[in-house]
Amino acid sequence: VLALTGKIREIGSKIFASNGKAVDFASALQSCEKAGGTLATPANEEENKAIAGFVKQYKQYAYLGFKQCESSGQFKHLNGRPLNYTKWYRYEPNGKGKEKCVEMYTDGSWNDKRCNLSRLIICEF
Repeated sequence: VLALTGKIREIGSKIFASNGKAVDFASALQSCEKAGGTLATPANEEENKAIAGFVKQYKQYAYLGFKQCESSGQFKHLNGRPLNYTKWYRYEPNGKGKEKCVEMYTDGSWNDKRCNLSRLIICEF
């Protein structure tokens, strides 16, 4: 039996999972897609809290499945859909186009960040 306690959380119709590893944005996305999912994208406060639980558990910030659009400078889902829910930290996003990825802090708030840093992999299925 696999020891999955604490590594999987089910919220509504979504399942969030983490292997506890930290990699750059492209590698995190690739890992999730290889497993049949995508990077975690909280759509409400309940999902955000579930993802924040992993961030606290592993004591590492995590990338979320959002990116800044080249044209508008707005952050959107990876499939281009607009964000209907956000939880930006105060005065964020502030990267002025240089920080195109989104990370989650341990308090569950979001920050725009460069995409080449190692962050926790949290996938959504």
